[in-house]
Amino acid sequence: MKDLLAWILLCFVCSAASPLPGPPVNWKKVRVLVYTKNGKGYVHKNIPAAVAGIRHLGQQYGFRVDVSDTPADFTDANLRQYNAIIFANTNNDVFNTDAQKVALMRFVQAGGGIVGIHSAVGTERRWPWFKRMMGATFVRHPPFQPLKEIIVDATHPSTSFLPKVWRCEDECYFVTEMNPDLHVLVVHDLSGIQDNKETPDFYGKVFPSVWCHEFDGGRQWYTALGHEGKVYADPVFQKHILGGLQWVLEKKDKPDYTKARALHPGDPLPY
Repeated sequence: MKDLLAWILLCFVCSAASPLPGPPVNWKKVRVLVYTKNGKGYVHKNIPAAVAGIRHLGQQYGFRVDVSDTPADFTDANLRQYNAIIFANTNNDVFNTDAQKVALMRFVQAGGGIVGIHSAVGTERRWPWFKRMMGATFVRHPPFQPLKEIIVDATHPSTSFLPKVWRCEDECYFVTEMNPDLHVLVVHDLSGIQDNKETPDFYGKVFPSVWCHEFDGGRQWYTALGHEGKVYADPVFQKHILGGLQWVLEKKDKPDYTKARALHPGDPLPY
């Protein structure tokens, strides 16, 4: 009975905010900011490889890629020039001031796209708006190991080319405070996971690993995969990231700041 209830709950999450296809992306008009800032704590060694992989996609498809680990770059004036921001293995507190946080909120409210990769879900763990926007917040992971990733939605551009069971080696992230509005695209198969702690069974023998949703005026896509640097040179994983970026960009061209309204990081959350 518990497994049945877990499956019903997962099906509800997977059906939420079903993404609708948008117009094709004109990549030559796209400019993205790759943000790599880390606060105090663990810093992934994969960041240079992640940046190189995204730069390669930019060269291949014709979009412009800027890279920053500087919180001061988060201003209205600077973010206006971007279509999307990629949080590439950011972790912990990555902003220094409320004004920088508000600039991110206003970018999203204006329709800007957000992509989160791997430890991005461990970013700004004490900021409710960011956790709701990214979709969840990190708890822990078992040791690095072979994974079976089950494709739940094979119509999304980040998954449409993948086999029903995507086998890879990575970290099985467990998260909490999941936004109930998420549309889950991929789940970890927990049936063979080697864990050194009790494996969560909120969703039975699976756990969400890739998702997307529309939030506060913009679009967001997240993948929990991407721990090892070498994966960012893998054409399959690159296509996975590109598909997520494509989806967040499909809604519109440049953000429309007439729709931005944030004044403080603690503004009431959109429901």
